[in-house]
Amino acid sequence: MKETMALSSKRYVIFVSLVVALGGFLMGFDASVISGVVKFIELEFDLTKIQLGWAVGSLALSATFAMMVAGPLSDRYGRKALLKTAALLYFASAISSALAPTFGTLIFARMIGGLGVGASLTLAPMYIAEISPAHLRGRMVSFNQLNIVIGLSVAFFTNYLILRLGGAEAAWAETLKFGEHNWRWMLGMESLPAAFYYLCLFAVPESPRWFIMKGRDDEGFKVFAKAGGEALARQEIQTMHDSLAKDANKEKVKFTDLFHPSMRFVLMIGLVVAVLQQITGINSVFFYAPMIFEQSGIGTDASFSQAIWMGLINLVFTLVAIALIDRIGRKPLLAVGMAGMALFMFVLAAGFSSATYTLNEEAIANLPKTINSVPLATIQNKIFESDITFKTALSDHLGSQSAKSHETDLISAAIKMNPTLILIGILGVVASFAASIGPVMWVLFSELFPNRIRGLAIAFVASISSAISFTMQLIFPWELATLGNSITFLIYGMLAAVGLVFILAIVPETKGKTLEELEAKLVDETL
Repeated sequence: MKETMALSSKRYVIFVSLVVALGGFLMGFDASVISGVVKFIELEFDLTKIQLGWAVGSLALSATFAMMVAGPLSDRYGRKALLKTAALLYFASAISSALAPTFGTLIFARMIGGLGVGASLTLAPMYIAEISPAHLRGRMVSFNQLNIVIGLSVAFFTNYLILRLGGAEAAWAETLKFGEHNWRWMLGMESLPAAFYYLCLFAVPESPRWFIMKGRDDEGFKVFAKAGGEALARQEIQTMHDSLAKDANKEKVKFTDLFHPSMRFVLMIGLVVAVLQQITGINSVFFYAPMIFEQSGIGTDASFSQAIWMGLINLVFTLVAIALIDRIGRKPLLAVGMAGMALFMFVLAAGFSSATYTLNEEAIANLPKTINSVPLATIQNKIFESDITFKTALSDHLGSQSAKSHETDLISAAIKMNPTLILIGILGVVASFAASIGPVMWVLFSELFPNRIRGLAIAFVASISSAISFTMQLIFPWELATLGNSITFLIYGMLAAVGLVFILAIVPETKGKTLEELEAKLVDETL
């Protein structure tokens, strides 16, 4: 009988965790779906490179704000209420993005989605941790990270599918205008899982710990009992009451406590790792993947299909990290992953550095008829050693608008390089990130900071990471246009190499130590 009850409780916790973790799926989908859109909105709205960066990075900007307020709001109104709000924000963002008549409207719509991203990124793992018994908590919380990665992968796939449907001759595809409105369909597709998520949330309860915090013990007991049995429910409630009574006698944690002298070492590590996760260019790779692949001359369709491989590699190596993090430790994973990111960024830099661009007579003759090839006669057979000089010449001879509109075709016709090297470099960067600093950073944050200040400290360093993410996404198109492909990835590789030195020299190993042991070792004084 007890075994049957335990199995039933486990199934219930898994069901609830999977439903709530759909917020992670939507976060991953919303963040990466823009990768297939940038090529088309740049032309439709005639965007500058910084404006294009805004289209991508605006999501991270509003997510940063949402991450700071989601916790306090959920304490007041409940975890479930805020998660349902996040689902509605995702839905509203998807529909309004798909219908956006202007660039400004699109940015506003994307920022609405960013509020959902920040809320779900903060609250989904919090809720799962609060309802899960201790022996299931680690695996249940990992559902959220796994769903983020799955969401990233699905977005790459749906972008490719819509692109293919746009070129299909099926009557229904033409009726729905997949070709004419491809980027709008890409953005609007998110409305389906968002609506599904909202409806599914009606099937899950409010967090039992929130009930206890609000003095609603009977309701909290019912949820705890369903998740772990009545005996565990009584134990959990008593533990919570003891903890609340203990905290009531403590002075409230203040933001200035983060900068107490005793926090200098752990705060430095947290900030550097948070910045390092983003400044090494991972979101430039994720959110501009088709654009990067197109720069290797493989064309639009191939660039979208190769982006799918990124999603799959990300998923596989995230699972590798989950399997290894408690076996070999945090520091070895961080070190190997950062070394891999540096190496493969250098591979990308070398690959693009080796490229040359020449429009010979045959290449010009085979260009699409929509390109006025007459002005190109003056640069026929001229060898360009960099993408910057080649694009400048195209703009000078064709005009900036025509050169931008036909950039993919012109690069494909002129470039001489090994595109496989670019694919290897991109997949290597993604694998290195997914197996290391991507998931490990959050585990490290949960262990570095003292118990009393942990929530505030994680929110602070996470908001810094999100702000850096916004900046990197904002300037990446400008970097490619101004510095060129090779120099951009060379800079990322050098930053990753510096990060590797910091990890080896400064970051401590936290595996196998209790939170109290880590606090005694890393924090100089009692707060």
